[in-house]
Amino acid sequence: MGHNDPLLQILILLAASVCVVAAVRKLALPAILGYLAVGMLLGPHALALAAGNETTQLLADFGVVFLVFTLGLEFSLPRLVAMRWEVLGVGGAQVLISTGIVAAVAILLFHVAPAVAVVLGGAVAMSSTAIIITQLTEQSENNRTHGRIAVAICLFQDLSFPLLLALVSASSQGGRAAGAADILSAIGIAALALLLVLAAGRWLLRPLFLMIASVRSAELFSLAVLLAVLASAWATRAAGLSLALGAFLAGMMLAETEFRHQVEATIRSYREVLLGLFFITVGMLLNVGLLLRDLPIVTAILIGMLLLKAAVVTLVAQPATKSWFKALRTGVVVAQGGEFGFALLILVLRRELLDPAIVQPLLAATVLSMGLSPLIIRHNRRITRLILRESGSPQTEAMRQEGITLAVAEREHVVICGFGRVGQNIARVLEQHGFEYIALDVDPYRIRVGRQAGDPVVYGDAGEIKVLENVGVARASVVVITFANPDVALRILRSVRELRPAVPILVRTQDDTKLQELQAAGATEVVPETFEASLMLLSHLLLLVKLPVGQVIRAVNDIRSHRYSMLRQYFRAAGAEHLDESHAFREELHSVILPPQAWAVGRSITDLAERGSQATVNAVRRDGIVGREPSPDTVFKEGDVVVVYGTPEAVEHAETLLLMG
Repeated sequence: MGHNDPLLQILILLAASVCVVAAVRKLALPAILGYLAVGMLLGPHALALAAGNETTQLLADFGVVFLVFTLGLEFSLPRLVAMRWEVLGVGGAQVLISTGIVAAVAILLFHVAPAVAVVLGGAVAMSSTAIIITQLTEQSENNRTHGRIAVAICLFQDLSFPLLLALVSASSQGGRAAGAADILSAIGIAALALLLVLAAGRWLLRPLFLMIASVRSAELFSLAVLLAVLASAWATRAAGLSLALGAFLAGMMLAETEFRHQVEATIRSYREVLLGLFFITVGMLLNVGLLLRDLPIVTAILIGMLLLKAAVVTLVAQPATKSWFKALRTGVVVAQGGEFGFALLILVLRRELLDPAIVQPLLAATVLSMGLSPLIIRHNRRITRLILRESGSPQTEAMRQEGITLAVAEREHVVICGFGRVGQNIARVLEQHGFEYIALDVDPYRIRVGRQAGDPVVYGDAGEIKVLENVGVARASVVVITFANPDVALRILRSVRELRPAVPILVRTQDDTKLQELQAAGATEVVPETFEASLMLLSHLLLLVKLPVGQVIRAVNDIRSHRYSMLRQYFRAAGAEHLDESHAFREELHSVILPPQAWAVGRSITDLAERGSQATVNAVRRDGIVGREPSPDTVFKEGDVVVVYGTPEAVEHAETLLLMG
C-alpha cells in the first residue's frame, strides 16, 4: 500500500497521535498541541508520511461539526437572543473594523484591488472557532464573561464567511455588478437557509426525539442524533454557509428539549477523535521550510495580526464587559487566525487574485498563530495581567473555587464519595443543618454545574489515597460512599481505612450480594437499596393492616437503626439516560447564567412565576455567595447563577423565560 491509501494514512495518524498526545499530557500541555505536532511532523512539509486528502479532510470537518453542535447544546435559542448584543454588536464591530484596517493597509501599501483587499482583511479577521471553544471548555472558561463574548465573536465570524466567499467569486469574475448581485444572492439564500433550519429544528426535532425515545433503543437514538446534526450541516452547506453553522443551529434547537444531556453523551466519544483529526490536518498545513526561509516576515505578520485583533476586540468588547481587564482577555483569546481565514487565502491564491509573495507569508503566519493559540488561550489571564501590568492573583476562577472548597478540608467535615442523586440528597440535608462537607466525583459535567450552584464538589477518584488526603479524610467526622457499584465501594472503603482505621464509614449499595465483604472491609453501616425498599413497603403494609405505629417503628428498628427517606432534587449526570413521559421522578436541578441582556435582569422571582414558570427557583448564586430558597421578591442581577428545579419541560421553559421573557 502507498501513502495515498486513506485507511493507511488514518492508521499512521492514529498511531502517532496516541504516542504524541500521551507525551503532551504528561507535560500538562493542551492535547491540541499534540495533534498539531503530529500533523506538522507527518505532513507533506516534513516527513511526508501522511497527506491531507478528501477522506481525512471530511472526517476532520465532521469533528468541527460535532464540536460546534455541542456548543449549540450549551447555548439554546433563548440564550442566543439574550446575547444578541454580543453577537451582532461586538462580533460585527470586530469583523468590520479588523477587515477595514487590513484592507486599507493592503490598498495603500500593496495597491491591491479593493474587493480583494476586503477578502484579505476578512481572512485576517477570522478566528478558529474549534480551537477557542475546545480550549475554553477544557479550562472551564466558556461560561465566563470573556469566554462568552469570544464565542459570540466567533459566531458572527461564521455568519460573515459566506459573504466573503461571494466576494471572492465576484472578484474572480471581474465585474462589480456581478459582485453586488452575488453578495445579495448569498445574503438571501443564507437567510432563507437559516430560517428553514430554525423552523425545522423548533417544530420537528422535539416530536421526532419524543417518538424515538419511546422506542427505548440506544442505537436508534444515536442514529437520530447523527441524522439531525448532519442534515442541518448539509442544509447550510448547500446554501453556501459553513457546515459548522448548521450544526450549531441543530444543537441550539435540541438544547430546548429534555434530551440535551443524552444527546451530548451520545456524540462525545467520536467527537473527540474526529476533532483531533481536524487539528492534525491544520498541523499539516504548516510549511516549516517556508517558515524558516521567511521567518522575519512571517514573525512580523504574526505579531501584527495578534496585536491588531487583540486591540480591536478590546476596544469593541469594553462596553459589553465594562472592564478593560475582561475586554483584553477576550482580545487575547480571539487574536489568532482561523480555518475560515486560511480557506479564504487559499482561494485567493488558487484564483491568482494576489501575488503569492504576499499570500504565502500570511498563510504561514495564520497557521502558526493557530498552533500557538492553545498556549495563548491557556495563559490568557497571565498575558492580560502582564500587558496591563497588574499583579493580581495568578489563580484562575476554577482554582480559587477549588481552593475555597479544599479549605474546608482543614476543619471537621463530612466526605461524600459520589455526587449523584444520593450524594446530593445527603449534601442538602447536611447543609440545611449547618454541617460542612466536601464531595468527590469524576463526572466533569456534574462537577461544573454543581460548582456553578455553589456546591463544594471536587474532581477526583475517591479510591486514590492522594485524593482522599487532599479532601481532608484525616479530619473527617464521617465518610459516606454513595456509589451503587459494590466493587467501587470496596475499593474506596479500603483506601479510606488505610488512612483512617477508626473513622465511621457509611456505604450505600444496590443489593446485599457483597454485604459481608463490605462489613469485613470496615464499613460501619451498609445500606442495601433492596433492603431499604423492603422495609419501606413493610412499614406501609403494617400500617395498612392497622398495626399500631409504635409497634411498626419497633419492628423496623429491629432490622435497621436509622430511618430512610427519598429525596428527588439532583443535578443529572452528563450521560444520564433520556426520560420518557411516564417516568416517576423526572424532576431535576438546572443552573442558568444570566447574561447582561437577559429578560430576568432587574426582575424578581415573582415576576418569573407570573410569566407562567412552573419550575421552582432553588437557589441564586451571586458574587460567589449562594442563597438557598430565595424569597419571592428576590431581584435577579446580571451574572447571577439561577438554580431552578422541576421537570425537564418546566426547567427548559423557566430558562427560556429567564433569558427571553
